Amino acid sequence: MKIAVMGTIGIPAIYGGVERHVDELYTRLAARGYQITVFCRSFYTRRGGYYKGIRLIRLPTIRTKHLENPVHTLLATMAALLQDYDLVHYHAMLPALFSAIPRFRGMRSVVTLHGLDWQRERWGPAAKGVLRLGERAAVYFPDATVVVSRTMQRYFRERYHKETRYIPNGVNIPSLRSAEWLRPFGIEPGRYILFASKLSPEKGAHFLLDAFKQIDTDYMLVIAGGSRHSNKYVASLKTSAGRNVLFLGFVWGELLEALFSHAYLFVQPSTIEGLAISILEAMSYGKCVVCSDIPENKEAIADCGVTFRNRDTQDLAEKLASLLSNPCHVIGLGIRARERVRREYDWDKVAGATEQLLLSLL
Repeated sequence: MKIAVMGTIGIPAIYGGVERHVDELYTRLAARGYQITVFCRSFYTRRGGYYKGIRLIRLPTIRTKHLENPVHTLLATMAALLQDYDLVHYHAMLPALFSAIPRFRGMRSVVTLHGLDWQRERWGPAAKGVLRLGERAAVYFPDATVVVSRTMQRYFRERYHKETRYIPNGVNIPSLRSAEWLRPFGIEPGRYILFASKLSPEKGAHFLLDAFKQIDTDYMLVIAGGSRHSNKYVASLKTSAGRNVLFLGFVWGELLEALFSHAYLFVQPSTIEGLAISILEAMSYGKCVVCSDIPENKEAIADCGVTFRNRDTQDLAEKLASLLSNPCHVIGLGIRARERVRREYDWDKVAGATEQLLLSLL
């Protein structure tokens, strides 16, 4: 089977949940003998034709917030039509607008939705309207629609009376990294709270900063994440940050693994998610997760973490203060979280479920 993948910035995954999903999923399918091509944006993916058995095609785009994704996806779709793919796999809501085109050439198409993108705060009314069209397209254009959470599956069933296929994100159960990676930054193992995500308004870093200022603690708050088309927001975060806050920018590889390994706890104050890979990763390291009580986050942690009222910084501050004074409870929740993701969110199982879906379409 020859499969084209588009809608992602590219691989290898340096940052971004969609990029991590594509990297983990399709390297596994390539290892099983599938011929995979991932269309990458030229500014993101290094030159070189292959990565772990996956063919990489780099295409240009217009690097603005509104045009980068659709221009690249359109170019990738046109390029795919010139080749003999069996199936084209689109990722995210906006690329779904193009998912009918390959079917005119006899190719199957699949859309995987990683969240309800029109809810994201960074989009204005016009962009939200286009994304809502992408949502409808994801339901009616492709041969199959995949969602990464049960919450999203219920949403599409109730709104469109259509069944989608639930295939979640996954994690790899890691080994802990040495704390030596933290020392150049003055980070003391076990004495910091970690936030690791891109810095855009819907991820809620500003809620965490406000809550952290309300706590009397000598723990550090480490912000690992950078900006894509949200530089003004990042600047406002740094201006409003109080004491003991460290901004590291985009982090990946051994340093990110060390940050997860030695954090006291992990916080995800997001206002919208599909199924946050960062939450699953923190759980895989045996970390207690504190997250907003949106349905997607509650689905991820079940009874293995702590939630606070969405957008309520006082409630978040109270939850953090309580956990900082109760390390035994934090450790216990972390142990349960690790077992939960080992049982429910495994990349090999995700690859197997995806493989069954693709085979059924052909």
